[in-house]
Amino acid sequence: MPLINLGSATLDYEIEGQGPVILFAHGAGGNRLSWWQQVPYFMDSYSCVTFSHPGFGRSVWIGDVSERISYSDVLLELLDHLEIERAVLVAQSMGGWICLPVAVRLPERVAALFMASTPGNLRTPEIDQAREANRERLEELRQAWEERSAGSFNPALGERCFTEQPGMHYLYSAIQGLNQPRVSRPGIDITPEEMSGYRTPTVYITGKEDVVLPSPMIAAAAAVTPGADLELVPETGHSIYFERPDVFNSLLSDFLSKVYPS
Repeated sequence: MPLINLGSATLDYEIEGQGPVILFAHGAGGNRLSWWQQVPYFMDSYSCVTFSHPGFGRSVWIGDVSERISYSDVLLELLDHLEIERAVLVAQSMGGWICLPVAVRLPERVAALFMASTPGNLRTPEIDQAREANRERLEELRQAWEERSAGSFNPALGERCFTEQPGMHYLYSAIQGLNQPRVSRPGIDITPEEMSGYRTPTVYITGKEDVVLPSPMIAAAAAVTPGADLELVPETGHSIYFERPDVFNSLLSDFLSKVYPS
């Protein structure tokens, strides 16, 4: 797959299909390969752009890691390089921290935003308190599971996937293993005040069994996003796109049909 030098980073990316552009932004446990169950589904009707954030897959940062370059900056550089003026952004987990600032601050570049298992970097007391409380709970769950399991439990998929879909659990961890040691980069926090004039069509989806970013956290983000819809997916953990691709693809397809009515 092609590599492009954007100045701040060298990115591994791929474009498949024709039509309106969907850009898929993966989470911290993934890379460009994570979307293998989405691209074949959507490529007949849409141009599907997948890429690995710098430090993931084959993508790397260029130059001094202390430079004030965010992942959101790199996403915009990619859109500019590919001469994409406007796209639907599909954000999984960490991808929400990258895509939401673009949608808020450069709405002309974002046709719509699909937020999967992520509150983005919205900062409200409710979200911050829920995130802090969940850190301890997640570590306790991880330790308890590993004490009674012979396998390596990945909370990004969850206990149900571990027991019911061991092959998918293994594949997820194998894809994650292709990533490099991560270099921290600045994030861009978004306040509720910045959301007051927000008009980009947005959907949040969340797995009812998500232990990484639990559903109440996602609901709190949706509540301060004007016009946003919220979808709760039962019997699913943090990675709906990977665990329940049929459900994920159906929800995204329905959303796209409203953004681009035939």
